Amino acid sequence: MTDTRVSPLHGFAGFVRAEQDRLTKQWMDAVAIDPDLVEADKLTYQQLADHLPQILEGLCAALDVEDLDRVETSIERNARIHGKIRWRQGYRIEELVRELDLFQQVLADALDEFATRESRFTRRHESRARRLIAEAFSIVAFASIKEVVGERDRKIDEYTGQLERANHDLTVQQRLVVELHESRMQITRSVAHDLRNFLNAFSIALQLIARAPAKAETALTLANRQAADMKQLVDQMIEYSVVLGDAAPLVLEAVELRELYDELVASTRPSIEAKGLALRSAFDVALPVVMSNRLKLKQIAINLLSNALKYTKSGQVELQFAMHGAEHWAIRVSDTGIGIAPADANRVFDEFERAAGDDIPGTGLGLAIVSELCRVLGGHIEFVSREGVGTTFEIRFPVSRQ
Repeated sequence: MTDTRVSPLHGFAGFVRAEQDRLTKQWMDAVAIDPDLVEADKLTYQQLADHLPQILEGLCAALDVEDLDRVETSIERNARIHGKIRWRQGYRIEELVRELDLFQQVLADALDEFATRESRFTRRHESRARRLIAEAFSIVAFASIKEVVGERDRKIDEYTGQLERANHDLTVQQRLVVELHESRMQITRSVAHDLRNFLNAFSIALQLIARAPAKAETALTLANRQAADMKQLVDQMIEYSVVLGDAAPLVLEAVELRELYDELVASTRPSIEAKGLALRSAFDVALPVVMSNRLKLKQIAINLLSNALKYTKSGQVELQFAMHGAEHWAIRVSDTGIGIAPADANRVFDEFERAAGDDIPGTGLGLAIVSELCRVLGGHIEFVSREGVGTTFEIRFPVSRQ
């Protein structure tokens, strides 16, 4: 016997709860035969029914209290979750709306069924229930669609951001290609210029030998010097191409800095003193064994020392290995050479650049090699220079690299 104390709308809510499984199946059957719901065909039963119980319970709660305002927040929250789920499942907005329309129709049929069997359920109660159902589904549809649109907009923003980053990267790469092309052209011009000068001088020497055999010794000295300069150019070009083309992973090893330092001092002292210069050297006893690459460190130091020797006519060249803070150490090479003009400071590490001019022999690749090796080893290079006083290069390296 029906409890007369229970409101008719509360009774209908109880009916919906009791018949939830049957109503859900009726709705899913309607979805299955609807030609407009393409994405629904791709879902399992559980995926399709996901979150419908929460939406139904929100509707039933509104029928219980006969007031939508008191449960609207809960309905909206569940509707947003439903919209997000459907977005992730690939639903279009029109599919979401169509699916909710079918769900509302199933409930309308259930309301007709309940009204037929429940004598206390008057037309006024039925009208009130239909209005609550319609308003509830309006809230569900609006909140679900809003969530889908929000997810779509976020995805569009994400794709837009990715596209903007890709366009920026493409612009950077295009600029790098242009710069690389210009650099390669500069290399071609520089190498051709240097080789032409060497070959002209070499050709003059050979002509002197042919025309004046008595002066052959002088001419041979000139020819040998030009051949040596050409060999230096080719050797440094090979070294630079090897450095740039080395795609192998960096091999780190424990480097005994004292051994490397002693080797550098012993190997460079003869050429420095042969030019009438003094070699000053200092080693910080606090230096530990470091994780780096010994051969690349040696290349850096040798190129710096060779550069210092080349541009120093009198005075001294200094080599120092020292700690720099708690986590870094440094190679420092100083000279009392001709120095670098402020206007040339920005191009000292460029390929084939000789800030001192063509009167100083060399390829202009030594500091470019140093710069590239520093990048590979995670080093940071700085220099200070005064014209007519000298130059100091300092490169800081991490003591340990992961």
